[in-house]
Amino acid sequence: MNPRSIRPLLFVTALLAASATLAAPGHGSNPVGEPGKAAQVTRTVEVDMTDSMRFTPAEVSVQQGETVRFVVKNSGAVKHELVIGSLKELKEHAAMMIKMPGMEHAEDNMVTVAPGKTGEVVWRFTQAGKVDFACLQPGHYDAGMKGLVTVAQKAGAPNAGGHGDHKH
Repeated sequence: MNPRSIRPLLFVTALLAASATLAAPGHGSNPVGEPGKAAQVTRTVEVDMTDSMRFTPAEVSVQQGETVRFVVKNSGAVKHELVIGSLKELKEHAAMMIKMPGMEHAEDNMVTVAPGKTGEVVWRFTQAGKVDFACLQPGHYDAGMKGLVTVAQKAGAPNAGGHGDHKH
C-alpha cells in the first residue's frame, strides 16, 4: 500500500477511536456527557445554523443529568453541522475536516444538516461544567461557528466522579 492511500485509513481509524471515546457512556469519565435516550428527554432546544457561521442560540444552560433534544435547523445555503465535544476534540476534528473535506460521518454526538433541512441530537449531560459544540465543516469552526453549554451542578450530585446517578 502506498503512503497516500494509507492516510485516509489512518484518519478514519483515528476518527472512530475519538468518536467511540467521546460517545462512550462510561462511569461519568466523559466530561461532555453521553448519548441520550429519546424517552428520557426533559426538554427540546431549537438551534438555528446560518451561513454567517453562527449558531442561535450560541449559549445554552442545562442541569446536570438532564437529557436534551437539540433540534438543529440549517437556514443557510451550505451544509452545516452541530458536534458536541471537548474544545480539544473539536479543534482536532476541525483540523482533520480541513484535510479531508469530503469526509462523511455520523455519531451520536453530532448531526450534519443539508441546507433548508432539520436534524437532531439527543444528549445527556452527566457532569457539571462547560461543554462545547461547533460546526466542523471545513473553515466553519475557524470562522467562529461554535457554542457553549453550561451544565449547572445538580443539588447533591457529585461533579468529579460521575457516580451520583447510578448504582453498582
